[in-house]
Amino acid sequence: MEKKIEGVNPLASSDLVKKGKEVEKSGQSDFGEVLKESLNEVNELQKKGQEAMSDIATGQVKDLHQAALAIDKAEMSMKLMLEVRNKAINAYKEILRTQI
Repeated sequence: MEKKIEGVNPLASSDLVKKGKEVEKSGQSDFGEVLKESLNEVNELQKKGQEAMSDIATGQVKDLHQAALAIDKAEMSMKLMLEVRNKAINAYKEILRTQI
């Protein structure tokens, strides 16, 4: 039984980027909604990663490759979310330093 290996999607085709482009095209700028959806997506990836780690630990894993991919996706999404948070905090601090 041969299984096809799924490729890693580039960042440009990620759901977050697609949602941002859709918002740009529609002229609506609901940053809070996009952020909330992105956080929910990161949360789901974290849950899948935790489930994959527990399956590996208990020996219940059926496909080690898919479990490793789930863990890597969870890690990368968390790193991306933390970088977005750091940039937002830095932008906020810069606004506070701006003199009027």
